[in-house]
Amino acid sequence: MPEHAPVLTHDSITRRIFEMRGQRVMLDADLATMYGVPTKRLNEAVGRNLTRFPDDFMFRLTPEEADSLRSQFATLKAGRGQHKKYLPRAFTEQGVAMLSSVLNSEQAVQVNIAIIRAFVWMRQAALAYREFADKVAELEEAVGKHDAAIGGIIETLREMILSPDKEKRRIGF
Repeated sequence: MPEHAPVLTHDSITRRIFEMRGQRVMLDADLATMYGVPTKRLNEAVGRNLTRFPDDFMFRLTPEEADSLRSQFATLKAGRGQHKKYLPRAFTEQGVAMLSSVLNSEQAVQVNIAIIRAFVWMRQAALAYREFADKVAELEEAVGKHDAAIGGIIETLREMILSPDKEKRRIGF
């Protein structure tokens, strides 16, 4: 990668992946930074190739979504001309993969490989988490059944201990 390219670590990529509209996405500004190009240039390249980016590959954020992100990350800068003119674009994993064909450079290819690996890792981690959650639920259910059985045993013991003694027949004198 060229010297001006940011150092991409798994963590630095996954921190830039957001959940929006039920999908994991990356924002145009974050992608542009990783590719080492201005956001405006990335969006121009996408605009020239819009047919490659259907709605399930890329979408524009609504004003509410953009405001929510802005308030979360306090990205607004002071001064005239510092605010974006257009709402940010969000790219799904497929949209990020398509960017490599639009941004035809060695850096774009290497960045895309790193990003796709991060998406795959997140998908595998989510699957592992789901499997773990299922196992915990099974364990809770089993413990609940044991709790009910143990409760029955304790109740029987209490009845035996607390029940009045039956009149015992005396043997002998």
